[in-house]
Amino acid sequence: MNSSSAIPSTKPIHVGAVIFDQFELLDCYGPLEMFGLLDQDARITVVAETMGAIRSAAGPCGMADAAMADAGGFDVLLIPGGIGTRTAMANAPFMAELKRLAEASRIVASVCTGSLLLAKTGLLDGRKATSNKRVFQLVAGHAPAVNWIAQARWVEDGKYFTSSGVSAGMDMALAVIAKLRDRDKALEIASRAEYDWHADSSWDPFASATV
Repeated sequence: MNSSSAIPSTKPIHVGAVIFDQFELLDCYGPLEMFGLLDQDARITVVAETMGAIRSAAGPCGMADAAMADAGGFDVLLIPGGIGTRTAMANAPFMAELKRLAEASRIVASVCTGSLLLAKTGLLDGRKATSNKRVFQLVAGHAPAVNWIAQARWVEDGKYFTSSGVSAGMDMALAVIAKLRDRDKALEIASRAEYDWHADSSWDPFASATV
Protein backbone atom coordinates (compact mmCIF):
# COMPACT_ATOMS: atom_id res chain seq x y z
CA MET A 1 0.00 0.00 0.00
CA ASN A 2 1.27 3.46 -0.74
CA SER A 3 1.43 6.17 1.89
CA SER A 4 -1.81 7.78 0.73
CA SER A 5 -3.73 4.64 1.70
CA ALA A 6 -1.91 4.02 4.99
CA ILE A 7 -4.10 3.77 8.06
CA PRO A 8 -3.33 6.46 10.68
CA SER A 9 -1.85 4.87 13.79
CA THR A 10 -4.45 6.70 15.89
CA LYS A 11 -7.29 4.83 14.20
CA PRO A 12 -7.97 1.20 15.21
CA ILE A 13 -7.54 -1.34 12.43
CA HIS A 14 -10.98 -2.70 11.53
CA VAL A 15 -10.64 -6.36 10.58
CA GLY A 16 -13.50 -8.17 8.89
CA ALA A 17 -13.36 -11.97 8.77
CA VAL A 18 -15.60 -13.85 6.35
CA ILE A 19 -16.79 -17.28 7.45
CA PHE A 20 -18.84 -19.86 5.57
CA ASP A 21 -20.06 -23.39 6.13
CA GLN A 22 -17.08 -25.70 6.86
CA PHE A 23 -14.45 -22.98 7.16
CA GLU A 24 -11.11 -23.93 8.76
CA LEU A 25 -10.88 -22.88 12.41
CA LEU A 26 -7.18 -21.95 12.61
CA ASP A 27 -7.30 -20.16 9.24
CA CYS A 28 -9.74 -17.73 10.80
CA TYR A 29 -8.99 -17.55 14.50
CA GLY A 30 -5.19 -17.78 14.32
CA PRO A 31 -4.88 -14.48 12.41
CA LEU A 32 -7.72 -12.92 14.43
CA GLU A 33 -5.80 -13.66 17.64
CA MET A 34 -2.83 -11.71 16.29
CA PHE A 35 -5.01 -8.72 15.46
CA GLY A 36 -6.87 -9.12 18.74
CA LEU A 37 -3.63 -8.77 20.68
CA LEU A 38 -3.46 -5.21 19.38
CA ASP A 39 -6.09 -4.55 22.06
CA GLN A 40 -7.69 -1.13 21.53
CA ASP A 41 -5.76 -0.68 18.27
CA ALA A 42 -7.95 -3.21 16.45
CA ARG A 43 -11.64 -3.91 16.01
CA ILE A 44 -12.86 -7.27 14.69
CA THR A 45 -16.13 -8.07 12.95
CA VAL A 46 -17.02 -11.56 11.73
CA VAL A 47 -19.38 -11.68 8.75
CA ALA A 48 -21.12 -14.43 6.80
CA GLU A 49 -23.99 -14.72 4.34
CA THR A 50 -26.32 -14.68 7.32
CA MET A 51 -25.76 -13.46 10.84
CA GLY A 52 -25.43 -16.15 13.51
CA ALA A 53 -23.81 -19.55 13.95
CA ILE A 54 -21.76 -20.96 11.06
CA ARG A 55 -20.41 -24.52 11.23
CA SER A 56 -16.66 -25.02 10.88
CA ALA A 57 -14.96 -27.96 9.16
CA ALA A 58 -14.02 -29.32 12.60
CA GLY A 59 -17.59 -29.11 13.87
CA PRO A 60 -17.75 -26.19 16.32
CA CYS A 61 -19.62 -23.16 15.07
CA GLY A 62 -18.24 -19.70 14.59
CA MET A 63 -20.52 -16.73 15.22
CA ALA A 64 -21.10 -14.11 12.53
CA ASP A 65 -21.71 -10.65 13.97
CA ALA A 66 -23.32 -9.40 10.77
CA ALA A 67 -24.45 -10.40 7.31
CA MET A 68 -22.00 -9.65 4.50
CA ALA A 69 -24.61 -7.57 2.71
CA ASP A 70 -24.82 -5.24 5.71
CA ALA A 71 -21.06 -4.65 5.88
CA GLY A 72 -18.97 -2.09 4.10
CA GLY A 73 -15.27 -2.34 3.39
CA PHE A 74 -12.70 -3.08 6.10
CA ASP A 75 -9.14 -2.04 6.76
CA VAL A 76 -8.31 -5.75 6.52
CA LEU A 77 -10.64 -8.34 4.98
CA LEU A 78 -9.65 -11.84 6.11
CA ILE A 79 -10.73 -14.84 4.02
CA PRO A 80 -10.04 -18.26 5.58
CA GLY A 81 -9.98 -21.53 3.71
CA GLY A 82 -11.37 -24.94 4.48
CA ILE A 83 -13.18 -27.76 2.72
CA GLY A 84 -16.20 -25.47 2.50
CA THR A 85 -14.48 -23.33 -0.13
CA ARG A 86 -15.47 -25.90 -2.77
CA THR A 87 -19.15 -25.25 -2.09
CA ALA A 88 -18.81 -21.53 -1.39
CA MET A 89 -17.15 -20.80 -4.73
CA ALA A 90 -20.27 -22.11 -6.51
CA ASN A 91 -22.54 -19.87 -4.43
CA ALA A 92 -23.06 -16.87 -6.71
CA PRO A 93 -24.63 -14.51 -4.12
CA PHE A 94 -21.85 -15.28 -1.62
CA MET A 95 -19.16 -14.72 -4.24
CA ALA A 96 -20.71 -11.44 -5.35
CA GLU A 97 -20.68 -10.14 -1.79
CA LEU A 98 -17.12 -11.39 -1.27
CA LYS A 99 -15.95 -9.51 -4.36
CA ARG A 100 -17.75 -6.34 -3.26
CA LEU A 101 -16.16 -6.46 0.19
CA ALA A 102 -12.72 -7.21 -1.27
CA GLU A 103 -12.94 -4.26 -3.65
CA ALA A 104 -14.05 -1.98 -0.81
CA SER A 105 -11.33 -3.06 1.66
CA ARG A 106 -7.86 -1.54 2.04
CA ILE A 107 -6.10 -4.90 2.43
CA VAL A 108 -7.42 -8.34 1.53
CA ALA A 109 -5.74 -11.32 3.20
CA SER A 110 -6.55 -14.95 2.44
CA VAL A 111 -5.41 -18.05 4.28
CA CYS A 112 -4.93 -21.49 2.73
CA THR A 113 -7.69 -22.22 0.17
CA GLY A 114 -9.23 -18.86 0.95
CA SER A 115 -7.12 -17.80 -2.04
CA LEU A 116 -9.31 -20.07 -4.17
CA LEU A 117 -12.35 -17.99 -3.24
CA LEU A 118 -10.48 -14.75 -3.80
CA ALA A 119 -9.14 -15.98 -7.14
CA LYS A 120 -12.62 -16.99 -8.29
CA THR A 121 -13.74 -13.35 -7.93
CA GLY A 122 -11.23 -12.46 -10.66
CA LEU A 123 -9.47 -9.95 -8.43
CA LEU A 124 -6.23 -11.95 -8.42
CA ASP A 125 -6.01 -12.25 -12.21
CA GLY A 126 -2.51 -11.21 -13.31
CA ARG A 127 -1.30 -11.05 -9.69
CA LYS A 128 1.02 -13.27 -7.68
CA ALA A 129 -0.56 -15.50 -5.03
CA THR A 130 -0.06 -18.71 -3.10
CA SER A 131 -2.17 -21.31 -1.31
CA ASN A 132 -2.05 -24.54 0.67
CA LYS A 133 0.64 -26.71 -0.89
CA ARG A 134 -1.26 -29.97 -0.41
CA VAL A 135 -4.00 -28.79 -2.78
CA PHE A 136 -1.88 -26.33 -4.74
CA GLN A 137 -2.53 -27.79 -8.20
CA LEU A 138 -6.25 -28.02 -7.52
CA VAL A 139 -6.41 -24.36 -6.55
CA ALA A 140 -4.20 -23.25 -9.44
CA GLY A 141 -6.29 -25.24 -11.89
CA HIS A 142 -9.40 -23.30 -10.94
CA ALA A 143 -7.73 -19.93 -11.60
CA PRO A 144 -5.14 -20.16 -14.38
CA ALA A 145 -4.97 -16.36 -14.83
CA VAL A 146 -3.28 -16.02 -11.42
CA ASN A 147 0.52 -16.18 -11.15
CA TRP A 148 0.65 -18.92 -8.50
CA ILE A 149 3.85 -19.03 -6.43
CA ALA A 150 4.63 -22.60 -5.41
CA GLN A 151 7.19 -21.75 -2.73
CA ALA A 152 6.08 -19.01 -0.34
CA ARG A 153 4.80 -18.73 3.20
CA TRP A 154 2.77 -15.79 2.00
CA VAL A 155 2.73 -13.49 -1.03
CA GLU A 156 2.00 -9.77 -1.16
CA ASP A 157 0.89 -8.18 -4.42
CA GLY A 158 -0.62 -4.72 -4.13
CA LYS A 159 -3.31 -4.77 -1.47
CA TYR A 160 -3.65 -8.56 -1.70
CA PHE A 161 -1.94 -10.91 0.75
CA THR A 162 -2.31 -14.67 0.25
CA SER A 163 -0.82 -17.28 2.55
CA SER A 164 -0.05 -20.96 2.48
CA GLY A 165 -1.71 -23.62 4.60
CA VAL A 166 -3.49 -23.09 7.93
CA SER A 167 -0.82 -21.82 10.38
CA ALA A 168 0.73 -19.63 7.66
CA GLY A 169 -2.14 -17.23 8.20
CA MET A 170 -0.62 -16.16 11.51
CA ASP A 171 2.70 -15.32 9.84
CA MET A 172 0.80 -13.34 7.20
CA ALA A 173 -1.29 -11.52 9.82
CA LEU A 174 1.89 -10.39 11.57
CA ALA A 175 3.24 -9.17 8.22
CA VAL A 176 0.06 -7.15 7.74
CA ILE A 177 0.45 -5.69 11.23
CA ALA A 178 4.05 -4.79 10.39
CA LYS A 179 2.82 -3.05 7.26
CA LEU A 180 0.04 -1.11 8.92
CA ARG A 181 2.00 -0.30 12.06
CA ASP A 182 5.66 -1.38 12.11
CA ARG A 183 7.88 -4.41 12.50
CA ASP A 184 8.47 -3.78 16.18
CA LYS A 185 4.73 -3.94 16.83
CA ALA A 186 4.50 -7.23 14.93
CA LEU A 187 7.39 -8.65 16.96
CA GLU A 188 5.71 -7.49 20.16
CA ILE A 189 2.46 -9.25 19.19
CA ALA A 190 4.32 -12.45 18.28
CA SER A 191 6.06 -12.39 21.67
CA ARG A 192 2.78 -11.86 23.52
CA ALA A 193 1.32 -14.82 21.64
CA GLU A 194 4.46 -16.90 22.37
CA TYR A 195 4.56 -17.50 18.63
CA ASP A 196 7.70 -18.02 16.54
CA TRP A 197 7.01 -15.60 13.68
CA HIS A 198 8.46 -16.78 10.36
CA ALA A 199 8.99 -13.26 9.08
CA ASP A 200 10.64 -14.39 5.84
CA SER A 201 7.79 -14.82 3.35
CA SER A 202 9.93 -17.18 1.25
CA TRP A 203 10.35 -19.64 4.15
CA ASP A 204 8.29 -22.61 3.01
CA PRO A 205 9.39 -26.09 4.09
CA PHE A 206 5.98 -27.39 3.00
CA ALA A 207 6.45 -26.58 -0.68
CA SER A 208 7.64 -30.17 -1.22
CA ALA A 209 4.03 -31.23 -0.62
CA THR A 210 2.96 -29.45 -3.80
CA VAL A 211 1.39 -32.08 -6.06
